[in-house]
Amino acid sequence: MTSGQLGNVVPDALDLFDSAHRLDPYPGYGRLRDTPGRAAVRLGDTEVTLLSRYADCAAVLQSPAWGHGNADRLSPFWDQETSLPGSFIRMDPPDHRRLRALVNKAFSARMVADLAPMITRLVDSLVDHAIAAGGLDVVRDLSAPLALAMVGQRLLGVPARDADLLRAWELAIARGTDPEPLLSAEEIAGRDEAGAGVVGYLADLVRRRRAEPRDDLLSRLIAVEEAGDALSAPEVIGICVLLLIAGMETSINLVGNGVRALLAHPDQLELLRRRPELTGSAVEEILRYDTPTQFTMRVALTDTTVGGRAFRRGDGVIVLMASAGRDAAVFAEPDRLDLTRYAEPGRSPRHLGFSLGAHYCLGAPLARLEASTAIGTLVRRAPGLRLATDEPVSYQPSIIHRGPRSLPVELTTTAA
Repeated sequence: MTSGQLGNVVPDALDLFDSAHRLDPYPGYGRLRDTPGRAAVRLGDTEVTLLSRYADCAAVLQSPAWGHGNADRLSPFWDQETSLPGSFIRMDPPDHRRLRALVNKAFSARMVADLAPMITRLVDSLVDHAIAAGGLDVVRDLSAPLALAMVGQRLLGVPARDADLLRAWELAIARGTDPEPLLSAEEIAGRDEAGAGVVGYLADLVRRRRAEPRDDLLSRLIAVEEAGDALSAPEVIGICVLLLIAGMETSINLVGNGVRALLAHPDQLELLRRRPELTGSAVEEILRYDTPTQFTMRVALTDTTVGGRAFRRGDGVIVLMASAGRDAAVFAEPDRLDLTRYAEPGRSPRHLGFSLGAHYCLGAPLARLEASTAIGTLVRRAPGLRLATDEPVSYQPSIIHRGPRSLPVELTTTAA
């Protein structure tokens, strides 16, 4: 999709959807933050405002005046309801509050903590094979197998033999979550086909779990109940699709973006080797520095103001969390990767990598656990970690979801 099909309201404001910016969108975000007045893009026949500054993004994410607007057909953005029914990520209160409360009972902190030994064993095994082979592709051989094993197999109970099918569906749907005017006819068809495939597959899996429950999240979602309330089959399926797309894609891209950032900053890579206790802080800094979820979309549910600008009910905004993470008004030296930034509580403002407010990422604890284990293990066990190619990194086509398609690295147990 070319910039000419979008049309920015503010001259020289970043066309964030142009593929020319995919490798490094952050200088463009900086120009957008520095542009006075209102910045907007045209999506099809609809003009929506771009929010690039931290204060504006945080305000919208936390305000009940903003939501998705699908129930009242307010949304100017494409809605997936026809192909992916039931997902509460597109719901507003009170429906969202009800489903979130029920899901929280099944997706507990204890359940995530119990996965830690399994994640450690799997990562060690994947790195063992990689060291023996002298290298690996961080996406294909580490982050994707880890996410598929945890979300697909352990949480949802999908057989390992279906992992490749699940990954193909997930990638097609992830691309399809971008604003529809930015998609080709082939991508829309691929999204709809993947949506129908995954919904049908999960519907069959739900039926089987109702008859024969297992020790997995899917069985807990089916069984969960509170004050006589329970999840319907479409709601369970919608939650599972959300876990597959948001959960898997976020985790996969967080690891890929993190390893790439460390390799591009040898001083910080060496710091992490010397101080492995910074691994948790490193994950938070990566979420700020190169977040796997670049933006989200919101709709004004009532007349409201943000940053001194008035919005009418039904107006749409694109909330650029990736830009907010580089806002110099909030973060010191925002374009510098600093693994100590989040080492001390309160030293740096909260990043927006997992959103804020009612739609704060449900799978954030699991994504943090997977990323800290994968990145920490790779850095600790392979002092000779380095890129295995001189070619520029190629990114997934999705605009909302940012992560490399492939990231080949060499691994040795001695420093290069």
